[in-house]
Amino acid sequence: MHLNTKRMMGETVLLERINSPKNIKRLPPKALDILAAEIRDFLVESIADTGGHLASNLGVVELTLALHKIFDSPKDKIIWDVGHQSYIHKIITGRKNRFHTLRKLDGLSGFPKPGESVHDAFGTGHSSTSISAALGLAMARDLRQSASTCTCGKRDVPSKDARSRTACCAKREKVIAVIGDGSMTGGLAYEGLNNAGRSDTDIIVILNDNQMSICENVGAISRHLNALRTGPLYLGAKQGIHSILDKLPVIGSHLSGGIESAKATLKYLLLHGVLFEEMGFRYFGPVDGHNIPALLNVLSGVKKIRGPVLVHVLTKKGKGYESAERSPKRFHGVGAFDIDTGRPMVSNTSPSYTDVFSKALMRHASINDKIVTVTAAMPDGTGLEPFKKQFPKRFFDVGIAEGHAVTFAAGLAKGGLKPVVAVYASFLQRAYDHVMHDVALQNLPVVFAIDRAGLVGEDGETHQGIYDLAYLSHIPNMTVLAPKDGQELEAMLDFALTHNGPVAIRYPRATAASAKHNAATNSESLPIVYGKAETICSGRGMALVSVGTMMSTAIDAAIILREGGHDPSIYNARFVKPVDTDLVRRLAGYKDVFVLEDTARIGGYGSRLLEALTALPGSTPRFHILAFPDVFIEAGSREELFKRYKLDANGIAEFVAQSVTL
Repeated sequence: MHLNTKRMMGETVLLERINSPKNIKRLPPKALDILAAEIRDFLVESIADTGGHLASNLGVVELTLALHKIFDSPKDKIIWDVGHQSYIHKIITGRKNRFHTLRKLDGLSGFPKPGESVHDAFGTGHSSTSISAALGLAMARDLRQSASTCTCGKRDVPSKDARSRTACCAKREKVIAVIGDGSMTGGLAYEGLNNAGRSDTDIIVILNDNQMSICENVGAISRHLNALRTGPLYLGAKQGIHSILDKLPVIGSHLSGGIESAKATLKYLLLHGVLFEEMGFRYFGPVDGHNIPALLNVLSGVKKIRGPVLVHVLTKKGKGYESAERSPKRFHGVGAFDIDTGRPMVSNTSPSYTDVFSKALMRHASINDKIVTVTAAMPDGTGLEPFKKQFPKRFFDVGIAEGHAVTFAAGLAKGGLKPVVAVYASFLQRAYDHVMHDVALQNLPVVFAIDRAGLVGEDGETHQGIYDLAYLSHIPNMTVLAPKDGQELEAMLDFALTHNGPVAIRYPRATAASAKHNAATNSESLPIVYGKAETICSGRGMALVSVGTMMSTAIDAAIILREGGHDPSIYNARFVKPVDTDLVRRLAGYKDVFVLEDTARIGGYGSRLLEALTALPGSTPRFHILAFPDVFIEAGSREELFKRYKLDANGIAEFVAQSVTL
């Protein structure tokens, strides 16, 4: 059962009066606890209806309120990393009344989106980017103000030392990066910390430590943060230590080195945040992230400090809603659910493509002990949780580090194993260079199981997996496959695990299609043969070439077309790369060829097929690529988006009928 502030308090609901951060500033600190409870109530009720990221947002209610109480958004820039925990930020920056549209078509984004509000300082959605972006904003501020007037209207005094600038500039904009401990498993975060620490510019990093990303965090950094959580020192003591260290005198050049060495030794002995201190940050914490007075105290203090500062805040994922506290992984990203029980409102018993992949992989792993798996902090989402439990020594979760995951898998392959990297399509793009340089260049037998390929839906622009074919299919030695249904996914995994070279198999976040084409065409699926497409049915005049799971749509469109007197052939590409040369020659005999793919039109399978067709002598058929245009695809359900972009059966049938009559 969740908290219901309206019934418990019997008072005017504070949240109804919050329409901007200015309203937060007018509230006394004691009222913020009441508001936090109301926001949690509002969050649970809202997300129970719309679905979304619940547990992470319940954990940052007090932190978000404290940030907006102390800092002045939008003048002060707050950057959220990964961004899925920005719901409270959205609610109190004027978007509360539209919150029911969260992650819906033409509604609020589930992530910070500058086009949506001036309070969203930077667009985020992928992990570990906030510190780099914040540093860029901070340096841009410094460069603007070194050549112009300060935000208070007075001339700034240029200085290389941030701590020696004029007191007037303390009023200038602050830049705050809020990054989760899960995101701290990504290497980009440390690239940003390293650069920021030596820059000496004013930047505040809030480390939101809830001991999880989507699943439990892993690695040495996670162990280091755990040591900080459990250490005996407190914020007040550390502030005192910094005060003592700063007052130690430097007397003559002879003693200077010894005293500085003593300072460094004291830091090592007394400061658990030595990692961040050595990177050039003043470290404060850990701070109880649900204690508003403590948060207000530390944030108001660090606001006055010059140079890079890191505040370590401890929060509880799922805070205030019992079901989410018990099962934070399940409530990380959740569909509509019953508030009282926490159970999903819709229970889908049909297997997803992820389920099919998971079971097929387990079957192979039980008879081949060379198969190992690698994931970048996504064992649940990629279907590797059963593998993890059954074969723990052959399962590797490397944290949110896709580049490392791919190169690590390359090393495993070079060592004689058969690694399977299970990863989302939109996350694999972060590891492009590693796929090309470390895997493909050496022609290593790494299997990429690319989940969430095509439309992801409600997570919107940052997560749509429509670019994988463009960034994979031009890499030498790479084989790329797309199954039309669950049965073919199993067959493709069989093929990939025996192929001597890198293979990528892409499949969507969707219920696995059954062998619909068999019943519709009285045909049987043929075995997977390298580089060969599949003929589903033969017609005349026009051909529909389907990529992957667009096959169900192709068959439905063909039924509509046949009712209108057309007789299309249907082909299943199977291999995006290499392109089937026999299929190319066959397609040259049609008047019209239509390629159906759930990817970006530029650089997809259609582009490769057209290139192959134009290389043949003679005339080329009229060629049409039905795919997503050159725009970032917004949030919405898969069904809504396919319909909007006329890639559903009706839209395709209408386009084909109009095209062949021109």
